Amino acid sequence: MNTVKLSPKYQVVIPRDVRENLHLIPGQMMQVIAYGTRIELMPSKDIKEMRGFLKGIDTIVSREEDRL
Repeated sequence: MNTVKLSPKYQVVIPRDVRENLHLIPGQMMQVIAYGTRIELMPSKDIKEMRGFLKGIDTIVSREEDRL
């Protein structure tokens, strides 16, 4: 686990091994999500990169008998 320090400008540096593992680049957009006392950073992807990411997902949904 890596530890980072919050700067006076509320900035953090993402450790090198994490940046390299996730292939992050300078200027890349990130989504910031707060879950209670936890903060998550998720790299935003271009919509073109998302093509096919749900390929093979099971789309069959069981429904109640009175709903079609």
